[in-house]
Amino acid sequence: MDTMTDLTKAQRRVLDFIQVGLQAGRSAPTLREIAEKFGFASHRAAAVHLAALKRKGFIESDDGKARSLRVISPLQKFRSVVRDIPLYGSIPAGFAEPREQDAEGCVSVDINSVGYKPTKYAFALRVRGESMIGRHILDGDFVILEHGPDPRNGEIVAALIDNECTLKTFVVKNGKPFLKAENPKFPNLIPAQELVIQGVFRALIRPAQP
Repeated sequence: MDTMTDLTKAQRRVLDFIQVGLQAGRSAPTLREIAEKFGFASHRAAAVHLAALKRKGFIESDDGKARSLRVISPLQKFRSVVRDIPLYGSIPAGFAEPREQDAEGCVSVDINSVGYKPTKYAFALRVRGESMIGRHILDGDFVILEHGPDPRNGEIVAALIDNECTLKTFVVKNGKPFLKAENPKFPNLIPAQELVIQGVFRALIRPAQP
């Protein structure tokens, strides 16, 4: 990754000259003005420095437009893509209970930080309860899930079991699926009639504690 330490002294001086002028409300300098400022023998020398600054991601410009130089913050190059994922209420991480999920806003996710790129089928739920502490999922956490994929044995899922929703580990034993609690204080859940997977766990977000 390019940083300020990757610039030569001449490139840094040119960058500072451009930035100071823009911050003062002046138009971006031309090649001639840059060459005159630093005593370059030709406009080409100025163009070479600008090309290097563009290649390293410190400036940008519109093709064919004079005075369109813009300085990019060094941190802006590394800024992650943030996605807003719909938040559909809460989900019990304890005993299953009947509940209709209502959208109540979004959870903003930094893709690089969570190591996962959400699709259009991603959704978030707020965790209530402590049955998943063995998988480091705590009361008040937000879980990001994907609707659609079939869960693999051992994956965490949001599920509707006999018309009651819960967050548990999906397990198949002897060909029969059930939901495993990750806290010995809570029982495993075996479907009497129906088990519908609503989403497969993909990422965890833990709000800062006050």
